[in-house]
Amino acid sequence: MTKVLIPTGALGLGFDSDALDAGVAAAPDIIAIDGGSTDSGPYYLGTGTSKYSRNTTKSEWRALMVARAQAGVPLVIGTSGTCGADQCVDWMYDITIELAAELGQSLKIARLYSDQSGEVVKQALCENHIKPLHPAPAIDGTVLDDCTGIVALAGVEQIQAALDTGADIILAGRTTDTAIIAALPLARGANAGGAWHGAKIGECGAFCTTDPRSGTIMVDFDETGFSVKPMANGVHCTTQTVSAHMLYENSDPFILYEPGGHLDVTHSHYQQQDVNTVRVSGSQWVTATDYTVKLEGSRIVGFQTVAMSILREQRYIENVDQWVDGIRDSVAERITNNQIAEPEEFDMEFRLIGRDSALGALESPTTPPREIGVMAIVTARSQAMATEIAKMINPYLLHHPLTANEATPTFAFPFSPAEIPRGPLYEFCINHVMVLDDPMDAFRLETTEVHNG
Repeated sequence: MTKVLIPTGALGLGFDSDALDAGVAAAPDIIAIDGGSTDSGPYYLGTGTSKYSRNTTKSEWRALMVARAQAGVPLVIGTSGTCGADQCVDWMYDITIELAAELGQSLKIARLYSDQSGEVVKQALCENHIKPLHPAPAIDGTVLDDCTGIVALAGVEQIQAALDTGADIILAGRTTDTAIIAALPLARGANAGGAWHGAKIGECGAFCTTDPRSGTIMVDFDETGFSVKPMANGVHCTTQTVSAHMLYENSDPFILYEPGGHLDVTHSHYQQQDVNTVRVSGSQWVTATDYTVKLEGSRIVGFQTVAMSILREQRYIENVDQWVDGIRDSVAERITNNQIAEPEEFDMEFRLIGRDSALGALESPTTPPREIGVMAIVTARSQAMATEIAKMINPYLLHHPLTANEATPTFAFPFSPAEIPRGPLYEFCINHVMVLDDPMDAFRLETTEVHNG
């Protein structure tokens, strides 16, 4: 049996310290925690930065380093610093070195790097080793040259290689959410389907329980399946909360693709073992012909400036689409007349906050709100151009009338200045897998020994 303690769904989200203590007391074999994902968009991969504050990350990592020392087991984090770029692995390494000195801990630290050079990916593309995932944008050498960050998603093989170094702490670059959990159970002979399924259920910590906020869970893996149990008092796993997690961030509730194959839970059996624990068996792992790793890439596609005004006049709220169309037409005409930019060099978007800014045309009809925030988002080929166009929109957001012969209205700006330059706009531009002859071909592993105390 292999016991994996998962403190929370991601470092930076917080966890119940009492639950963590209970998990350590239950004698885990490894502590595994995720460090990020693509949920927050392409900016973090494009810049190689973390979305979480350094102070929060350091505080939570301190607690986990103490827990690791108490348990005497490895501590592994996947997708370090939100995006898993090499810079973020080094960011976590700096934090770990600081804490090791403060805590007087001597450690062996392994760093698993996931960055890919554009030249390597271009070579793989030429050799037909890059395969698109649906829906995938077309890629070529120009797209790859434009990328400011490309990572490959590591699987269990790369984490196992890091564990084989005997490291106390493993700081991994971009990994699949499941890899850091499944790696040790699989290395110890756990059922492959159960290892991957249990890792999927446990990837977000207590999301598979009756209280997702409680954070900490334990997953026990063996030769026939796995069991999952929350560590916080008053929190339970049920067959519903556990089985439902296959729906989370997964287009198929029965199939999950990973490097080297896929998980099939079509015939999985969920059993309420006790009031807190669910036992799962019958999950199957299907090995693929080729070993592939997913690639993620981010590039700059423009620069943005935003501005917002707030409407409270009911007639304007009821006719806000007409009002926005009038602003768009007037500003576009001025841009053309003043030769500010060609049509293909910029984009104006208006989001109606409070009406349908999240769902757009999919929003169900509702009664008019009391107020609407009209956010103008200008994207252009340069920051100067984006801000210039936003400044041209400014007077219209403040005083544009619905009709030509009515008194000039006045609306509200929440900020001064009204224009907020956002800087570069990034997009994900790679949704492909890369075929590898050896799982470590796309990754780099380094170890360091730190002596303190």
